[in-house]
Amino acid sequence: DMLREMHHAQLFRLLAQDLEGKLTVERLADHLSALADALVAVTVQAVWQTIANRHRDVPKFAVIAYGKLGGKELGYASDLDVIFLYDDDHQDAPGLYAKLAQRFITWMTSHTPAGILFDIDVALRPDGASGLLVSSISAFEKYQAASAWVWEHQALTRARFCAGDTAIGARFEAIRESVLRKPRDEAALKQDVLSMRKKMHDAHLNRSTLFDLKHDAGGMIDIEFIVQFLVLNHAAQYPQLTGDIGNIALLKLCGDLGLIDRALAGNVADAYRTFRKLQHQI
Repeated sequence: DMLREMHHAQLFRLLAQDLEGKLTVERLADHLSALADALVAVTVQAVWQTIANRHRDVPKFAVIAYGKLGGKELGYASDLDVIFLYDDDHQDAPGLYAKLAQRFITWMTSHTPAGILFDIDVALRPDGASGLLVSSISAFEKYQAASAWVWEHQALTRARFCAGDTAIGARFEAIRESVLRKPRDEAALKQDVLSMRKKMHDAHLNRSTLFDLKHDAGGMIDIEFIVQFLVLNHAAQYPQLTGDIGNIALLKLCGDLGLIDRALAGNVADAYRTFRKLQHQI
């Protein structure tokens, strides 16, 4: 409840500043993302203390953020897309860290008199819904190199270390960069990205007369997919594209590098900013 009350108080302060027009979309998202990072870190520490048979004082465990939190583009009502990694050879480690991850999700999502903290989405873990809740960093590396789908590499374009063991965080970042910088066949990549986009579009058919900011053609996901395609297609040649700097800054970078028309990049970035502003307002 203390965590929830602190979160709501801080959200309220940000909301007041936002309504006063004192925060840009990017600045607000930075604050919301930093707040989420802090809450995730404190929750991991607190939950570890509740595990009776823990074998070390500080867990060799990290939370990796994907999606809106990963790209530091969090909104007021965003859920947190996360995966859990560990690097610990102790025989009890897999079971203990699985328990830590489960309790972390419970702490975050339980409804108490003070509300909830965040909804948690763990669908992006290796092997998806059928996969283990926690992975060792070496298993994650193997999976990304040999078994991951293109859409999982798309997701990596906006992933980052969020909380926990910083050494695991640094290793994750190295894996992420090497995966993103792999040379890819442009035609095959284009086909994979388009077919994934169609799947998502078909799963979110809009039956209203209103424009769906996120899922409709020309909406946020289209822009995100374009950026992800540009990163995966060109990062082998331009390593600066692997930086986790958010879609707006990546669009500007792609324009500056001459990968897309600079004016068009600016217009698309403005559209994306507008959509996010509207999403915040909703």
